[in-house]
Amino acid sequence: MSQDLRMTPAGTVTSADGTVIAYEKVGSGPALVLVDGALCYRGFGPARSLAEELKGHFTVYFYDRRGRGESGDTPPYAVGRELEDLAAVITAAGGDAAVMGQSSGGGLALEAAASGIAIRKLAVYEAPYVGRRQATGKTIDDLGKLQQLIAAGDRGGAVSYFMVRMVGAPAFVPIMMRLMPTVWKQLKSVAHTLPYDASIMDSFNVPTERLGTIAVPTLVMGGSKGKATMQAAVQGVADAVPGAQRRILDGQTHQVSEKALAPELIEFFTH
Repeated sequence: MSQDLRMTPAGTVTSADGTVIAYEKVGSGPALVLVDGALCYRGFGPARSLAEELKGHFTVYFYDRRGRGESGDTPPYAVGRELEDLAAVITAAGGDAAVMGQSSGGGLALEAAASGIAIRKLAVYEAPYVGRRQATGKTIDDLGKLQQLIAAGDRGGAVSYFMVRMVGAPAFVPIMMRLMPTVWKQLKSVAHTLPYDASIMDSFNVPTERLGTIAVPTLVMGGSKGKATMQAAVQGVADAVPGAQRRILDGQTHQVSEKALAPELIEFFTH
């Protein structure tokens, strides 16, 4: 992951509610917009490395989702506002762009396509429709817990809860992260956006009826080493989107390599 917090945007766009969204672009060719998942932004996450792999084929746009990096964050939050943000970036890209989303960014991209935002082609990698967690026979309210931690000012607690309880990382992972002050600071700086991603994923179940309205060519990808729940999510999305193609990337997990991902995107978006 890149760890440079001092990214200079190539430009900014103003979303429908007045929020300023910062973006960069690299390369040349047809426009392709990358949508990050939870805790990621231009200065921290996979988008920059993936853009480098793709820039020989596309003009790649990647942006700070609201509340992250150099983008604004006009309250109150609503998923619809994030859809408007993506629409504004697509407009900045000339109004005719392909879109690729990873993790909850894939969920956002799918919602955008279902809402009718102009997307030429769509690719998603492991949108985490893995179902709501259960404990002692009750559904766990992860969104509520994240909101509670953020309201209490416990950003580190929110990051730890997300990593361990929601993502399923071992308990020692956030402890190790705390031993890397720069990385931990970056994670905490965007912890308040974790409820945004939880809101986008809603029930964490595939919204089959809504995805069935998507009318653009769609590629749904996952990793061969993904958990069973994630593999089921990938299959569920592929089944729900009319005519969707499904690809399983050999040896990949949720933290997919840009070198494994890029060839699939180049093939799909250029044919």
